[in-house]
Amino acid sequence: MDEVFRALADPSRRLLLDSLNERNGQTLRELGSRLDMARQSVSKHLAVLEAANLVTTVRRGREKHHHLNAAPINEIAERWITRYEQDRVHALADLKRALEDTPVEKPSFVYTTYIQTTPERLWQALTEPAFTERYWAITFDSDWAPGSAMTWHTRGLTIADPEQVVVESEPYRRLSYAWHTLTPEWAESLDLTDEARDRLAAEPRSKVTFEIEPLGEQVKLTVIHDDLEPGGMAGSLMSHGWPRVLANLKTLLETGETLPDLQQNTPARLGLTH
Repeated sequence: MDEVFRALADPSRRLLLDSLNERNGQTLRELGSRLDMARQSVSKHLAVLEAANLVTTVRRGREKHHHLNAAPINEIAERWITRYEQDRVHALADLKRALEDTPVEKPSFVYTTYIQTTPERLWQALTEPAFTERYWAITFDSDWAPGSAMTWHTRGLTIADPEQVVVESEPYRRLSYAWHTLTPEWAESLDLTDEARDRLAAEPRSKVTFEIEPLGEQVKLTVIHDDLEPGGMAGSLMSHGWPRVLANLKTLLETGETLPDLQQNTPARLGLTH
């Protein structure tokens, strides 16, 4: 966390974060062309932001795209803000919203966190109901083979659909699957407004990918949520939901306990419910 605060203390690095907030997923060349600093300076500042886990990168062919990573900001909130009445503390909450809420031209969200665990145990936590129920309040029925169907269980509902499938599965390294179907029952369980339900139903099905990289006694977990509608409602929900899920997953694997208020209602916080 010291590295996070040191990285945020530099105005040039905050400028880079502002640029990525305005348009996420930029290359080094794009960032250099948008900011009044030399390419080498941009590269050095990005290295500091990556070391602090405030920026994460994803390879797209030959290019490396830079994304804001909201996980460290969420960890700051979990450590201090929730303890002292979060609604009254606006500074960090505003920063968190700035990092997460702005629609992007490239509709994908990328988060990176480091967990003191093993790739095998992290894989268990991503796939086995005994784990997912505790930190996510969701369980899956699947054999986790590429192309296999997935049935979701959440809020007392069973969500099954032929298009809910495992896309990629390389145990302990990489897992990717299609997101669940936005059923009327799911919308009713959240008490979504008619407008929110119709907008979500009209958006395309998205996909989530988990990349697992062992780093000594830690594991680097990168979560990529792709195929979202630019500026869509699903993207807003994901940007608020994933930091909390990852913080809860990390806490469970490192301490054996979960964070309080697991059943928080993100749609309600965003004003999408009755």
